Formats: sequence, structure tokens, C-alpha cells
Amino acid sequence: MDLLKYISFLKLINIARVYTGYILSILFKKVFVFGYPYSLTTEPTNQCNLNCLECPTGNKTSLVEKGKMTFENYTKIIDPLRKYIVYQMLYFQGEPFLNSDLFKMIKYSDDKRIYTSLSTNGHFLSKQNCEAIVSSGLKKIIVSLDGLSQESYEKYRVGGHLNTVLTGIQNLIEAKQESLSGYPKITIQFLVFKHNEKELDQIKTYCKNLNIDKLELKSAQITSTDNMYLIPENNKYSRYKTAPHKTLIKSSLKNRCFRIWNTMLFTWNGTVLPCCFDKENLYKIGNILDKTSFNLWNSYAYNKFRKNILQNRKQHSICCNCTEGLKK
Repeated sequence: MDLLKYISFLKLINIARVYTGYILSILFKKVFVFGYPYSLTTEPTNQCNLNCLECPTGNKTSLVEKGKMTFENYTKIIDPLRKYIVYQMLYFQGEPFLNSDLFKMIKYSDDKRIYTSLSTNGHFLSKQNCEAIVSSGLKKIIVSLDGLSQESYEKYRVGGHLNTVLTGIQNLIEAKQESLSGYPKITIQFLVFKHNEKELDQIKTYCKNLNIDKLELKSAQITSTDNMYLIPENNKYSRYKTAPHKTLIKSSLKNRCFRIWNTMLFTWNGTVLPCCFDKENLYKIGNILDKTSFNLWNSYAYNKFRKNILQNRKQHSICCNCTEGLKK
């Protein structure tokens, strides 16, 4: 695996400590945090160019302040944790390419031996940007492509242009070929909805013809009852069991969650959240500008949230759409 190249002896010991703390926490229903996060989620910006139906940023329902992370604040996140971090997702809300420092951020992380990936809606994959992506050291890019006709695509990706995305993917493939680089690995993410599930064979053929590294058929998050019509008929591609006027997650929501023992999430302004499902910033742990990462990671607020999850995970609304522990 590519990730193995980024694991030092110190990182390996830290991973073992994280797992040990997590297992003991489950067994004794008491919070044990022995290690530091070995995974990061970092938000370059929460601004976006699209208006996707179920995205609080896109559908304009989010009350979270909008902005872009500065490179200076980015280094404040990376520098203290670099000895422990193996993997980073440079995305939370918004479109990462709207931050002009993105390539600088990627290269900085890659120079620090952090395997860095990001997710994009694919509208900024110009030839120039694709050349910069390859030279930046980005190891993985996830491109959202939820339809192979404009009519199908824009039903969810409101304001999006399919041809722009398809051209961008081709630009990225050509940039890799021209530089003789195997990176970034390209994942096509296809959110399966009722209106596009008939295109599954087409998307598989498309990815095969282009030698795409991975196709991920993903269940979509549905939070609004107004959008229940999006849920696919094939139950395999839905994370919900439906009931009149509501959706219920298939998961039994066991009182555990490994993410809050291994991953630290930073929003664009340095706020630490416990989980990527906290899109409205309801459970703020603190801010990197006020306290160190290490103090925040093992803080009273963070451990209180972990303890609540061990005792009654269902009490948190952000857990009710979570795929952690969801049987596929």
C-alpha cells in the first residue's frame, strides 16, 4: 500500500497506542487516550461554486461563517503533528480549489511526509491546475461525478457542468502521463440516487476505459424529508431504511466510534471539531489559535464527547447519518 511509505517507527508506535486506548475505552466504557491523531481532516475553505441539494454550504442553509484558511494557520496545524500524521484529507466543506494557497499546502504536507488527498467537484481541473496538482505531490484525488448526462448530473449538483468535469478528468490523466507520474491516484466518487442508479453500468465502463484507479459507489446522506425522493430503489446503495416522513440509518449505532480516537478535524479558521459529520460546528472542541493541538486532543471537551459516544451515541444528531459501523 502507498500509505506504508509514510509510516515511520514513531508513527507505528503511535498507531498502536491509539488502538490500545480505543479498545480499552470500549471494554471499560471509560475514555483512554494514549496516542495522538494519525489522521487529519483539514478544511481549506467552506465556500463552494455549486449548490448541491443535501450540502448545507451549497443549499445555503448553513449558518457557519465562510472563509479560507491562511497558509500561516495551516502550518500551525501541520508542524506540531507532523511526526504522528500518516494521512490527511484536505477537505471538509466547500471546494478546496477556491483557496489560492492549496498547492502550497499540499506540497508543504508532502514535504513533511504526510500522505495527502482531497475531494473536489471537478470544476477547476484546468490543464494548468492539473500540472500543478501533479507537481505538488498530491497522492490521491477524489472527483465527484454523479451522472453521465447533464440532465442526470445537475439534478443533485445544481449549477454544475458535466462537460467541465469530464474534460477536467481527462486533463488530469494527461498531466500524469506527460510527467510520467503515478500520482495522484484518481478516485471517481458516484453518489447513487434514484435518478442515476440506472447509469451504474455506464460509470463502470467509463472508469474502465480511462483506467481510473478506483470507482467508489457511495450512498448519499439525506437529511431533509423534502429530498427523500433521491433515495435509490436498490437498497444496496442506500444507508437508510425508510419510514413515513423520515429516514432512519441502517446502522445500529453502537456506542463506539474509532474516528474520534484517530482523526483530528480543523475547519478553515482553526476550530477543532470531533467529526466530519458535524457540518454545523455544533460540538466545538476549541481552536488551534488559542491552544496547542496536543492540549485540544486530550482536552476535557474532547474527552467529554468521547465519553458521551461510549455511553449513548444516538443522543447526537450528527451520528444519525454517520457511516461509521454501517454494514454494507
